[in-house]
Amino acid sequence: MQAVAIGWYLYDLTGSAMTLAYAGLAVFAPIALFTLPGGDVADRFDRRRILAAAHLVQALWAGLLVALASARTAAPAAFYAVLALSGAARAFSGPAVPSMLPFLVPRERFPNAVALSSSANQTAVVLGPAVGGLIYLLGPEVTFSACMAMSLAVAASMSAIRTPGGTPGVRAGTALSRALEGFRYLRVRPILLGAISLDLFAVLLGGITGLLPIYARDILGVGPQGLGLMRSSMAVGAVTMAIVLVHLPAQRQPHAGRALFGGVALFGVAVMAFSVSRSFVLSMAVLAVMAAADMLSVFVRASVIQLGAPDEMRGRVSAVHMLFVGATNELGDFRAGTMAAWLGAVPAALAGGAATLAVVALWRALFPELRALERLSEIKNV
Repeated sequence: MQAVAIGWYLYDLTGSAMTLAYAGLAVFAPIALFTLPGGDVADRFDRRRILAAAHLVQALWAGLLVALASARTAAPAAFYAVLALSGAARAFSGPAVPSMLPFLVPRERFPNAVALSSSANQTAVVLGPAVGGLIYLLGPEVTFSACMAMSLAVAASMSAIRTPGGTPGVRAGTALSRALEGFRYLRVRPILLGAISLDLFAVLLGGITGLLPIYARDILGVGPQGLGLMRSSMAVGAVTMAIVLVHLPAQRQPHAGRALFGGVALFGVAVMAFSVSRSFVLSMAVLAVMAAADMLSVFVRASVIQLGAPDEMRGRVSAVHMLFVGATNELGDFRAGTMAAWLGAVPAALAGGAATLAVVALWRALFPELRALERLSEIKNV
């Protein structure tokens, strides 16, 4: 909801693609700075408490957005500042979320838990953009108020979990050396490094979420409601794939390596198809396929990362993952917005899809261990 409201508010205010690029950069910068320390914190403290605190902070920042929108603030810089604060909170919550899941389910059920968790999250994403686009008609402050309420609800939910999310403790070494340990661990685990870096470059080069307000207003002419529906169509595709994966028996789960590379390749093809579409219905369908392909790769990647990292390293490995993949969503929006300002939205999206396919071909050659991975159950943490 917040992404739809922020994107539409700023683009409608300025009509500039660079405004969307700077909004993505404002979120990315603090995530890049604080994600690695956030991973160290996740390995040292109970993740339930980290998540509850982070979402309380997110509620505060949403309250600031309410105040800015109510005052009809016309300065984008004020919104960039709040987005930067929101990004800082995400830097600490991001590593704690995936690294907590292995404490809640047995190892043999973990791949299905990844799919179920992603499905639950994407179900909310289905409703969020659509509702956000609709209630935006009542004013942006209404959407931001709803975001504040949801953040408070998430904080309460995290506090209600009774299973400990890790054992608090003090790790050896300085804060900097502990934070960098995740990078050192990936150097000796090519399967983990390949899975994380593949999505880093795919998202960085192929992400088009930041261009959706431009397509909604200038190319497809569907307004904020259409923007919400496009984002929701992505969530529908992701949820559909997640449901399939949840109900797929372990013995019938896809060849992990082929599924990962195939999902990213299909993502790139779908991006290219969306870039040239002028039909709203076709665009929504292609976005759904794109998100389903991404969910397939997420399923494999998240399982590889969490099953391949030992308990004491999970937070820091998740931090590297978030830095490489999660933060590059915003950096990818900056890349897309900048290219759109220079070349136009359509060439920017088309080039991103083509670059994604090139990354898939290169990574298949660079990481044969990942390409040859058969079953997720084969992965060992060392």
